[in-house]
Amino acid sequence: MSEVHHGRGYVYSIKYHLVWCVTYRHHILHGNIETYVKKLLNQIALDNDIKIIEMESDKDHIHLLIECKPQHYIPNIMKAFKGVSARLLLK
Repeated sequence: MSEVHHGRGYVYSIKYHLVWCVTYRHHILHGNIETYVKKLLNQIALDNDIKIIEMESDKDHIHLLIECKPQHYIPNIMKAFKGVSARLLLK
């Protein structure tokens, strides 16, 4: 059974399964790059008050199971994960 959280006047248990692919599905997520991406995603989640329950990656895509508050807007969550990680990886 999932854990129920209480807010001011509401009760929630929100989990999202997010999946995204690398551009053109190039096989680049392995070795040091995979480790660095996972570290980046954990830091982004921490900065945005999001809990990563599970994280897996293959050579060309990433799966995240996250838990967040109802105030979080899904497009902004994806923007944070994809935008910040891409910007830091391509630096």
